[in-house]
Amino acid sequence: MSLAEINENTRTGRESALLGDYDTAMVYYQGVIQQIQRLIGTIKDPEKKRMWNQLKQEVIKEYEQVQEINKTLQSFKTESVHSPNGAYGAFSGYDRGFNQDYQDPRHEQPTRDPDVWPPPTPVEQRPSPNIRGQQRPAQPRGASNGRAARPAAPSQSRQNAGTPGPPKGRAGGSGRDASAKGKKGEPTDEKKFDAQGHDKDLVEHLERDILQRNPNVRWDDIASLTEAKKLLEEAVVLPLIVPDFFKGIRRPWKGVLMVGPPGTGKTLLAKAVATECGTTFFNVSTSSLTSKWHGESEKLVRLLFEMARFYAPSTVFIDEIDSICSKRGSGSEHEASRRVKSEILVQMDGVSSVSESDDAAKAVMVLAATNFPWDLDEALRRRLEKRIYIPLPDAEGRKLLLDINLKEVEKGEDLDLGKIADMLDGYSGADITCVCRDAAMMSFRRRIAGLRPEDIRNIPKNELTLPTTMDDFTEAIKKVNKSVSQEDLEKYKKWMEEFGSV
Repeated sequence: MSLAEINENTRTGRESALLGDYDTAMVYYQGVIQQIQRLIGTIKDPEKKRMWNQLKQEVIKEYEQVQEINKTLQSFKTESVHSPNGAYGAFSGYDRGFNQDYQDPRHEQPTRDPDVWPPPTPVEQRPSPNIRGQQRPAQPRGASNGRAARPAAPSQSRQNAGTPGPPKGRAGGSGRDASAKGKKGEPTDEKKFDAQGHDKDLVEHLERDILQRNPNVRWDDIASLTEAKKLLEEAVVLPLIVPDFFKGIRRPWKGVLMVGPPGTGKTLLAKAVATECGTTFFNVSTSSLTSKWHGESEKLVRLLFEMARFYAPSTVFIDEIDSICSKRGSGSEHEASRRVKSEILVQMDGVSSVSESDDAAKAVMVLAATNFPWDLDEALRRRLEKRIYIPLPDAEGRKLLLDINLKEVEKGEDLDLGKIADMLDGYSGADITCVCRDAAMMSFRRRIAGLRPEDIRNIPKNELTLPTTMDDFTEAIKKVNKSVSQEDLEKYKKWMEEFGSV
């Protein structure tokens, strides 16, 4: 990335806008904005950073103007296609200009019964978003993510004509993409889910849940939790490496439930699965599977698993699954909630039939996390075959967490991480991170105490980044208390003794 590339891409974007090629212009503008943002992150001088931020705002204003012009043109095209009056509609306004009181009998509305609902307004079907690696209108130099460009088919070009902005590749599926593109550089078209027979709005809604951005969390970034890492590798990674072995009774696990107190790394493990494993990763929350419309939530659940089977091998991660799959039969349970739970259970059985086939590479695994396992439905508990406990970190895990959190912090000579790890007994991983953050801020707070903002701005950088000492951690531990009680730990231990499956 250089200033010449930014200048060239800006010039090309402006020329495209002047020539009326607004889709290409928007792609170049977005690339320039991303390049400027990355450049700002490398600038240390506050004055230069302020100037580049001001320049970025000017480019954003130009991009918004081009986007508004393109939107107006698209609305003209839509109105001309969907106009109900045809050619006569163009002259009806001209005729009304001569006599406002005259009403053409051809435009007279029929008498309507107020007690009868009118027919629903037809919904305009928009093209689904281009998120799965189809060809972009243009690619600015320096703004690519390192992957080779591929020529698009004519149908893909027409579909992308109304899609603003360049698409991003999925974090999952990178292994398949690399292998597909590595065959002598031949252009390949990645498969696209066929929305025929489904509501396109629902398909777009779920396609947004396919993880687009690499979470950049590796197994090494997670302290301890060795058993959980081995199980997830066995369930997701190994069936792709040795598919002939994982057949019959040795089929991959269809469901894994991570149980444990808050802040122990359950969601972090899911992010590591999305980063390390070459599968399509669906990050699903409760809001993704609920709708105010009658019957639409069940359709979303069914469509989610159909898409997961289409893009297999896939991993469907449902965080806080207790909020959507609690026990059935309670007095406060709504009928719609019960139907959603039933659909999830039915679809997970469908996933099981896929996993039992000979092709382990087409497996779909449901990865779930919860802090309240005792609230889960019994049928769901049976379908989640592996139920593992994510405990509080032990002494070794706490020391590793301290090393990970303090790797960018200058440490004092008197800092004893082993002693600090012993002092943090009973703290969760999130609690330890809060302690490290608070301790790293202690020296900064002492240096700026009593100073005005103008004085703080003039402090040399080497005086702000002082080493973190043992006293800083002692004071931080006094301020940050543990968030998990002993009673909660006993409840988890009792549940795992009764229902655990490791």
